[in-house]
Amino acid sequence: KIASVAQTLPTEERQEFLQINSENELLTRIHEVLQHEHAVTEIQKEIQSQARDDVENQQREHVLRHQKRAIEQALGEDEGDEDLAELKDELRQANLPESVQKEVDRELKRLSRMSPNAADYQVSRGYLELVAELPWNVITEDNLELQSAKEVLDEDHFGLDDVKERILEALAVLLLNPETKASILCFVGPPGVGKTSLGQSIARAMGRKFERMSLGGLHDEAELRGHRRTYIGAMPGRILQAVRRCGVRNPVLMLDELDKMGRDYRGDPGAALMEILDPAQNKEFRDNYLNLPFDLSKVFFITTANTLEGIPRALIDRMEVLELTGYSELEKVEIARRFLIPRQQENAGLKPEQLELTDEGLRLAIQRYTREAGVRELERTISRLARKRAKDSLLNEPHTEPINESSVTEMLGPERFKSDKSRARLTNGVATGLAWTEAGGDVLYVEASLTHKDEKVTITGHIGQVMQESVKAARSCIWTEADTLNIDRSKIEDSGVHVHVPAGAVPKDGPSAGITMATALASAYSEKKVRDDIAMTGELTLSGLVLPVGGIREKVLAAHRSGIRHVILPKENESELEKLPEAIRSEMELSLVETLSDVMKLAIPEL
Repeated sequence: KIASVAQTLPTEERQEFLQINSENELLTRIHEVLQHEHAVTEIQKEIQSQARDDVENQQREHVLRHQKRAIEQALGEDEGDEDLAELKDELRQANLPESVQKEVDRELKRLSRMSPNAADYQVSRGYLELVAELPWNVITEDNLELQSAKEVLDEDHFGLDDVKERILEALAVLLLNPETKASILCFVGPPGVGKTSLGQSIARAMGRKFERMSLGGLHDEAELRGHRRTYIGAMPGRILQAVRRCGVRNPVLMLDELDKMGRDYRGDPGAALMEILDPAQNKEFRDNYLNLPFDLSKVFFITTANTLEGIPRALIDRMEVLELTGYSELEKVEIARRFLIPRQQENAGLKPEQLELTDEGLRLAIQRYTREAGVRELERTISRLARKRAKDSLLNEPHTEPINESSVTEMLGPERFKSDKSRARLTNGVATGLAWTEAGGDVLYVEASLTHKDEKVTITGHIGQVMQESVKAARSCIWTEADTLNIDRSKIEDSGVHVHVPAGAVPKDGPSAGITMATALASAYSEKKVRDDIAMTGELTLSGLVLPVGGIREKVLAAHRSGIRHVILPKENESELEKLPEAIRSEMELSLVETLSDVMKLAIPEL
């Protein structure tokens, strides 16, 4: 037996056995060898058993999968595995962050256990498809050179020098430090001045994708944040949808008509925007539908509004407001020559000589057929001229002569906005004021007429509470300053006054017509006319001080459009005159006043 055991041993160990002299030592050594052989045998048995079990399990799984596939083919559900494998590949290629990957793996495991006919299957699959399509790590490389950005802005827009300068400053910071958080710009201005197209120009200058999203009429907070997946028909918010359409994590995203948002029982969209537009919070923005942190800090947000009224103060605080004012007549002529006429000529399929306007004809179209701060109505007017020429070129011989003043009147019909010849010479009690509206500046006339003393002060013209108080303050101020202004105080005491501001159907409010009210009242009480070539704006205090007002640029441009070349402004608004175009300043006489007496010396020299 010992010899049979020794035969299985290596030569070295057999030599060791032969050298042992003691019987006990030999038996001990043989016992150790047998224990080792026994242990090896047990391990081999265990490995064989495990291998046999694995083979049996694989065979069993193989048989079951074949049976399952046969059943699915019979039920028409044989594409599920392929679709799920394709979805897994898309998720793998999305390069998801680690925290997101854990949630996705959990959702995938849940989806794999569902039948494609289950109610939640499509909901869960749609959710995973959204995760796969979102650009978690896809970023557009900025193709940004400051000189080329300046050329793009100048090429796309005429004027707006202050706004262009601020945009270039923001781009310069991004160029020097790509990791910095971009400023959130808010363009505020009347319709048609180029707010939306400025956003497109910024995207083109940076080489980024551009997406525009209108917020006008938005009432539901869930439109921005998304709906929870528990609801039927739930969808992600419009912010994430816009990012998904762009396919990159750093697009230029324009939120248009910010001031047209509403709020009701469904929530306040403005409050939701506070997180979206806050660089300190939007790094981990959680959409209600996605419910995963998504980084919005690289998105270049731009917002637009016609006015800041109605926008929450806290939201304004998160943005840098850039005001876009209206265009002067000279700027409109240049814009029409560079952009509007070539665009409408191309749209109508005309040759350049068929839509050539003389300077006089173009100015007539601007002055008598449009009245706006922007150029939208002007483009529609030029479009009408283009359509007329297109029709004539088909029915008659093509016209190639330039469109002059008489041609404009013949093609467009009667003038829409005629010069107010009845105001060429003002009567007693009438003064010319300047107002600011969402559509730019406008000229308004204030009429004052003396009445029976029992009527005291009557105010008409659809004017608001602030403007009504301005009338009463102006009357009291004139009564106090009667001796200085050479006005008979008894005439103020013994008569009432009726103040009317046309047009009666247009609502008007604000304190900036204070000195206009006082001038009209002084003219009525003194029976001396106000100069008809002068307009004014400014708030009046009870002590006769003239306070600053807003919208100076728009008001001066409105006076220039109306042919008025002398404007009275508050002294404290002097710094805003730098915003006026040089061509306008050279044509206008701008008088700065501090008190009501200064106004009267200019407006009613005879007083």
